[in-house]
Formats: sequence, C-alpha cells, structure tokens
Amino acid sequence: MHKLQTWGGIAAVINGVAYLIGIGMVVTILAPFLAASQAEKISFLLAHQTLMALWYLIIYLVAGVWMVPLALGLQQRLQQAAPNLLRVATAMAIIWATTILSSGMLLINNLKIIADLQHNDPAQTGAVWVAISAIASGLGGAIELPGGVWVSLISLAGLQTKHLPKALNYLGLLVGVAGIATVFPAFYEAGSIFGVGMIGWFFWVGIVLIRAKNIEHREKGKDEG
Repeated sequence: MHKLQTWGGIAAVINGVAYLIGIGMVVTILAPFLAASQAEKISFLLAHQTLMALWYLIIYLVAGVWMVPLALGLQQRLQQAAPNLLRVATAMAIIWATTILSSGMLLINNLKIIADLQHNDPAQTGAVWVAISAIASGLGGAIELPGGVWVSLISLAGLQTKHLPKALNYLGLLVGVAGIATVFPAFYEAGSIFGVGMIGWFFWVGIVLIRAKNIEHREKGKDEG
C-alpha cells in the first residue's frame, strides 16, 4: 500500500532539490542573465547554451516528470477520506506537470532556434526570443495557477482527513494562495513566495510520505512480536 507513497515522497524530495538548485542558480550564476537587457540576454544565452539548458532541465523537465508520482502518492494517502477532492487535485497536478514540461521543452528547443537565427538572420532573433519566452513563461513560470490550486486542494484534503501534519497543511494553503494570486498582475511578485515556499513544502511532504512506510513496518513488527 505504501510503495506508491514512498515513491511519491522520493519525488517530493527530488522536486525540492530541483527547486533549490534552480533558485540557487538564479541568485548566483544566472543573476547577470535575469538582470540584463534583451540584447544582453540573447548574448548570454548564446555564450552559455549548456548552462541554460541545464537550468531549464532542472526546473522544468525534472520537476515536471517527478510531479506525477508525487501527485499519485498524495492521492493514495488522502483519497479514502476525501476521494472527490483528491480526483480534482490530482487532475490539477497533471495539468501543472503538463504545463511545466511544455514550457521546459519550448525553452530548450528555443536555444537551438535562437542560435540558428543569430547565425542566419540576426534581425529576427530578438522578436523570436520574446515570443517564445512569453509563451513558455505563461505556460510554466509567470502564472502559478495550476500549482497553487493543486497545493491548496491537497492542503484542504489534509486538514479534512488529518493524514498530513496540520502545520504542513497551513503552509500549503499559504503557498497555494500565493500561487493563485499570480493570475493578477498586481500580485505577480507572489510567485517568489510560491517558489520559495514550495521548497519547504516539497521536503516536508517527502519526509511524511517516506516515513509512512517505515512507521507501518515498525507497527507490523510490534504486532508480530
């Protein structure tokens, strides 16, 4: 019963590490890229294609792939007491994973497109960069609606079933509301709260799901003894 939950816990930890590394790269080696003008960003991208591809891989593709087992592990843990709520929550998680993966694949493919354009038709590079980046950002970066709704629903289910720590659920609601708020331009910066808050949430959920199997083994051992 707990095997899927264990994999969900591992997935949560992997997502936490991915977010931690991704944000760490943002405030260190990628800080010049994010603070640069459009022309400077293109120059940076062309000079550091491998670095940018690695960043996109970590924060989009790794996170998106491992979101699926995490969502299924949480569904297994909570669905008996809140089946309908968990169906909606898991559907939102799959939607979120899809948008994250789509955004990551667009951005990685964009590296080759920009490199080819810069060589063959430099005048078009800036316009194409803006267009593709805007689409990718809208899918899986600037607007955190799917992730915010999913975390909020999981937290509500956790409060209802009491199968997750209460403090974890309150953290999830706070992070989820921050993600949902990014749909409003005035609260765009709430995305930073969402991203940083998700790191703690991922690690905490991972510990809870992984420990579930260990607790079951200890209780089974006591019964057999």
